[in-house]
Amino acid sequence: MRINLILCLLFVGHFSFGQQLNKEAVLAQLSKANQYWQSHHKPEVWAFWDQAAYHTGNMEFYKISKSAGDLKYAEDWARYNDWKGAKSTNTELWKYNYGETDEHVLFGDWQICFQTYIDLYHISPSPEKIARAQEVMDYQIHSNKQDYWWWADGLYMVMPVMAKMYKLTGNSLYLDKMYTYLQYADSIMFDREEKLYYRDAKYVFPKHQSLHGKKDFWARGDGWVFAAFAKVLQDLPQEDKHYTYYQERFKDMAAAIINCQQQEGFWTRSMLDPEHAPGRETSGTAFFTYGLLWGINNGLLSDFKFKDAAVKGWKYLSEIALQPDGRIGYVQPIGEKAIPGQVVDTNSTAPFGVGAFLLAGSEMYRYLAKK
Repeated sequence: MRINLILCLLFVGHFSFGQQLNKEAVLAQLSKANQYWQSHHKPEVWAFWDQAAYHTGNMEFYKISKSAGDLKYAEDWARYNDWKGAKSTNTELWKYNYGETDEHVLFGDWQICFQTYIDLYHISPSPEKIARAQEVMDYQIHSNKQDYWWWADGLYMVMPVMAKMYKLTGNSLYLDKMYTYLQYADSIMFDREEKLYYRDAKYVFPKHQSLHGKKDFWARGDGWVFAAFAKVLQDLPQEDKHYTYYQERFKDMAAAIINCQQQEGFWTRSMLDPEHAPGRETSGTAFFTYGLLWGINNGLLSDFKFKDAAVKGWKYLSEIALQPDGRIGYVQPIGEKAIPGQVVDTNSTAPFGVGAFLLAGSEMYRYLAKK
């Protein structure tokens, strides 16, 4: 008991930076960031991954804020998109390679929106909110394809959808297919030595190397995956036959992730080669911080080294990434790799970066609320 108290005091002691950290301070920081984003961006935008990823963070923050404005913003976005992703109704045309058209219904970047639609359904049930999600995902799990997830980002886009669909329908095929699809993703992207994911098959070592001949793991790519495992474990029943697999993968990734955190608290874009694309980056850092805090809050990451890494991550996010006006800076633009020489600064922001910040801050709020 005494040891736990000392560890708790040491952990909280790290928060002497800036202002004394407590759940009210975190709530204020999250509110500032979210209000800035919503006041500068209308909700009537497409349901593609970049915008939909913001809404996964907004919905998580809503669980804390209970703000009618945050809820309305999400509902306005969902209604604008007719509670759909890609909108083709001809299944013969449905595709899952990269594409931004309405025929790419089975492409994960068009399916992440279902996470928010399902969350909104649970708040205020109405069948039209989940009709398209049910149509698309039911079609997919009854297809004979297994290679849907061929890029790391896709795990965040769709794995949580599969877990949510199981909870919604009770159909265990969603869990079976989630595991099957993940096995394919692991076979082409997972490095069993480093316990990290390459962004996709193009970046596997030694075919692809960083500037200094190292394995090139893209921070946001691994951030997507790490956050996906946290979200899946949140909804996955512990009696699921593959629960231990997800849990161990999450814990292995956590150990690998904290080993390459920079002193200032951020992760560089190329995780094992900081000099490949040096400097601050917020989106990957926020997803890592979210995952670490979720693991701490749910008893999966108990070693103090994880708490220390989470503290450093939040210190960076709340003191450096969060600008005085509420903008979230240092977000690497849309892409798929660490790019040497790419400028990422205080003016670099994006919806998915704000969403990741809201995810991380929501878990920090929960941690402090427990204390």
